[in-house]
Amino acid sequence: MEYLIVCVVALLASGLTFFSGFGLGTILMPVLALFFPVPIAIAATAVVHFANNLFKLVLVGRSANKSVLLRFGVPAVIAALIGASLLSSAALLPVIAQYELMGRLHEITVVKLAIGLIIVIFSCLELIPRFAKMAIDKKHMVWGGLLSGFFGGLSGNQGALRSMFLIRAGLSKDEFIGTGIVSAVMVDTARLLVYGIGLFAVQFSTVSGMKGLILAATISAFAGALLGRELLKKITLRTVQIVVGVMLILLGLALSIGLI
Repeated sequence: MEYLIVCVVALLASGLTFFSGFGLGTILMPVLALFFPVPIAIAATAVVHFANNLFKLVLVGRSANKSVLLRFGVPAVIAALIGASLLSSAALLPVIAQYELMGRLHEITVVKLAIGLIIVIFSCLELIPRFAKMAIDKKHMVWGGLLSGFFGGLSGNQGALRSMFLIRAGLSKDEFIGTGIVSAVMVDTARLLVYGIGLFAVQFSTVSGMKGLILAATISAFAGALLGRELLKKITLRTVQIVVGVMLILLGLALSIGLI
């Protein structure tokens, strides 16, 4: 059952990333957490996410805007290293509230609430046509890179914040997708370096026992990426902006109330 659920989620979420700039890691990790301890779920998700981003890098990476990538991606990597190093410290922060829903305990934490509120506020603005037409000066992309990279290393939720900044960087549809994917690969590389010393070192035997499931999820994600690339050819940049805005709001609300 876990193979079926995880593979279907990986396929759909991977295809979704072509429209939203995020999705796979955000959706797959909670699903894996249904079957495995959270540290294992985070580590396994990082492997699938990284492999899928490398595959997408081959598909559309050439479309990345090098100027934005330099200003956004490099600061994101530096901040991701710091955020990933603080992962264990974040677990020590007090839980704001807890509640049970459908037999599962959900927690509202400081990190999730902060990320969620930031996402919701900016995403609501994104759906306003006048605001959506405004572009962020490329020289300010460094702040977006630092913010998304830090929270990406700390909690794995880098995709939403990355999309929030890149969607307004004055990029074409193909540049938005390509730049986001290259940035994601850079940040994932930094995350895996830190997690490899921490989470994988402690949980190596358990992760090794998941090789079959990780492989199946990765292949499903590849199939989703191919499907997403084909569908992307049929939509406009404004459609991408609307999809990103709506999904970011839903994600931000879900994070804020501890659902994911």
